[in-house]
Amino acid sequence: MFKLTTMYRLVDDLDKLDNFFHNTHLQLAEQLPDLLKSEVTRINGKPGSLPSRFHLMYELYFESEEAYLESFATEMGLALVQALTPWEKAKLITWFYGEVFEETAEERASYS
Repeated sequence: MFKLTTMYRLVDDLDKLDNFFHNTHLQLAEQLPDLLKSEVTRINGKPGSLPSRFHLMYELYFESEEAYLESFATEMGLALVQALTPWEKAKLITWFYGEVFEETAEERASYS
């Protein structure tokens, strides 16, 4: 599995951020071909009850890196990148992609 993660930093105008996320980012991402699933995380803080500099994390899952690349080469994928680029240039988002590895509790127990 392969995913793209976008993390939104805390900003003074959270209404503007939430509006962009719900009305642009989500709308475009949900139309990506070959998107298997997505997850939204509202960030409450860091361990130790410390505040986080992040507000929101959004993860898009694809079968493979090839599926991800093909999806983002479409009109919808290009529109999403174009919409997010000003946020990235303003250092309001951090985004990255990579392979996803999953391990069950049974698999971990077998290592002992």
